[in-house]
Amino acid sequence: MNKQKIKDIVFLLIRFIFDHKTVTAFGLTSLRDERINVCLKYCRGKVLDIGCGEGNELIKRYGNGIGVDVYLWCGIDVLCDTANLPFKDKVFDTVTLIASIGHIPNRLEVLKEAYRVLNDNGRILATSLDPIFGWVRHKLAWWDRDQSVRGIGRGEVLGLWGFEIKKLFILAGFSFGRKIPFTYLINSIYIGKKSKKDKIVNK
Repeated sequence: MNKQKIKDIVFLLIRFIFDHKTVTAFGLTSLRDERINVCLKYCRGKVLDIGCGEGNELIKRYGNGIGVDVYLWCGIDVLCDTANLPFKDKVFDTVTLIASIGHIPNRLEVLKEAYRVLNDNGRILATSLDPIFGWVRHKLAWWDRDQSVRGIGRGEVLGLWGFEIKKLFILAGFSFGRKIPFTYLINSIYIGKKSKKDKIVNK
């Protein structure tokens, strides 16, 4: 185990409570960066990041894709209704929802749109805390701009159980591939695929 991982484990509570800027100033890996790092392992081709948020960090780091959001955060590529995406059918290879699926009230409709814009072998990636960790995280994270700037709206939840995400994927037409925990089992990435014939494999 390298020194960075040891520091990240020792100071996990700081990473869990404080914002990206503060955490990185202490030389620690932020939870935001951990989510992005995990997603980058499974991104391929052209990526659509739904609910990309302030800074559009995944697309900025990946370098091939578009970040969309319903809120006019600084750095997003397209402001739009994510249940009615302004893209043609089958134009993306990967769709990501990084810590955003719980913040989307009409989750199923948005996932159906993700299905539409994915090519026939496309994959969908979603990260989410479970409702317990999600509630704790949002209560402790007083700085969180979803709460302090945009606000938490009706129909939003602070986390989803794995079985809920799996059900949403299947209802939207995806085959459910894998759930992979990270950040010491606090967070998870969920992987689905448009094609039901091929197994999900690591990039």
